[in-house]
Amino acid sequence: MSLPRPPAHVTPYVDALGHDLAVEFLLRFGGSRLYWAQDPKGRSEAEALVGAEKLRALSAFRPREVTRVPTARPWLAHALKRRGLPVNQIARMLHVSDV
Repeated sequence: MSLPRPPAHVTPYVDALGHDLAVEFLLRFGGSRLYWAQDPKGRSEAEALVGAEKLRALSAFRPREVTRVPTARPWLAHALKRRGLPVNQIARMLHVSDV
């Protein structure tokens, strides 16, 4: 089952990481500030999750900037529902109500 089309602010993450890894990245780092290094040195949590090559691809969208990673909760909720997760589990993962 395919994921819903990402909104504009999420598209760079999906383009650089692919749908599944973008979901994992946004779940882990959504809402936090990250510095997008052009040459990762293997010391960041982000690099540990996605690898140096994909982190370089992602940093190409925001070179040498500190930006806040979007939470993208509506898109993540749809993506997780398409994976077959129950609503209560999705709500817990996104720290929101199930209604």
